[in-house]
Amino acid sequence: MDTMTQSISILVIDDEEDIRTILSMYLRKEGYQVDLAADGEEGLKALLARKHNMVICDVKMPNIDGLTLLDEIRKRGLDTTVLIMSAFGSKKLAIEAIKRGAYDYFDKPFSRDEVLLTVLKASERLKLQKENETLRVAVQHDDSSRAFAGIIGQSDAMKKIFELVKRVATVRSTVLLSGESGTGKELVARAIHNLSPRKDGPWIAVNCGAIPETLIESELFGHKKGAFTDASQDKAGLFEEAHKGTLFLDEIAELPMATQVKLLRVIQEEEVRRVGANHSSKIDVRIIAASLHDLHERVEQGLFREDLFYRLNVINIKLPSLRERIDDLDLLIDHFIGVQNAKQGTSIEGLTKDALKSLKSYSWPGNVRELQNAIERGAVLSMGSHIELSVLPDKIRESTDEIHQLFQSDEQSIKKMTLMLERILIRRALEKTKGNRSQAARLLEISHRALLYKLKDYDLDKVKFD
Repeated sequence: MDTMTQSISILVIDDEEDIRTILSMYLRKEGYQVDLAADGEEGLKALLARKHNMVICDVKMPNIDGLTLLDEIRKRGLDTTVLIMSAFGSKKLAIEAIKRGAYDYFDKPFSRDEVLLTVLKASERLKLQKENETLRVAVQHDDSSRAFAGIIGQSDAMKKIFELVKRVATVRSTVLLSGESGTGKELVARAIHNLSPRKDGPWIAVNCGAIPETLIESELFGHKKGAFTDASQDKAGLFEEAHKGTLFLDEIAELPMATQVKLLRVIQEEEVRRVGANHSSKIDVRIIAASLHDLHERVEQGLFREDLFYRLNVINIKLPSLRERIDDLDLLIDHFIGVQNAKQGTSIEGLTKDALKSLKSYSWPGNVRELQNAIERGAVLSMGSHIELSVLPDKIRESTDEIHQLFQSDEQSIKKMTLMLERILIRRALEKTKGNRSQAARLLEISHRALLYKLKDYDLDKVKFD
């Protein structure tokens, strides 16, 4: 029996007792909660007395007919899905009912499959509406208590970042964001823009490493017609497009040295000259740059101009890795599950105990982006209401496997490795047999006496495994 049907209550309204009885039998056998009413007036009273997710009613009834009932439901703001039954000769009324807000209809006489399929479609719609409402509430909750400007986090590390963002948003100084890949540098940059006086101005983001070296200057600074072979018309660059707004230069370390020189000039003089132009134009742009590389090291290696580094590094915000804000993991998991349920139409409620343990023990080299991808994969591949360990990426599953971790260690001693492996296998056998030592000994293919000695040697003799 589907747990979704158990939570759906249906009110059947028809003046024919046989119809009410047959529908009730069909629906209750599938697990739906069913109430009955003999006419529209009785049905309206039932709807006012108790919330029903769905109504199945005949279009022709004494006292209050189906169309009038629909009008009353809409007038009174009752949140219920209406299915109409129409006998031969009343299909026009059924179509009129659809126009007035009914979800669907089926004809009399009806078959069991026809009824159940129509109800199932309506149930799926109710389920989707519920999930969308849950996500809407979750987003509101995130905005009010768990998030800052769209960034999820409550850890001390993130609270410090939020305070910095609030302070730098009000000024025009250049900001340099640093941190590992996947830590949310663009989210923070956008938050600075959205909280600044420039929030109504343009927000332009560009990945400097994704643009070919031959085109980067034209993209940033624009060009005049005829400046080079393919320049068939004048083109404004991203700096001009970002006038009165914010330009986010992601992966700034990838800029060619020649482009770095021109960027420095734009920052210093607050004006930009298009490629092939004879004059410059004044611009008013807030620059936020980001790099996963240490720009100071790049300067020392001769790969980045020192003067440009100091121009960009007026305010530095280093974003913590997910390992440094592991207290936010549960919040992020809940948020991404909500996002995937809305995006994929899934109904994931959480993770199994083993899957959650695996996520919490993983090192997250890809940070929040890697977590988001893992949750998306889990939501798509899971068969039940909870993401299981088996559908998570291999790297994450292996993070909780003691034997895998053992062989990933730097230990070279055969003796020590053998002892550690033996201890792991004994623990596994006892966990599998819920502490039954005789059964565990058989699984390990050693004698009961030998197991008792080993339990004492490994300090496992007093551990409970039930």
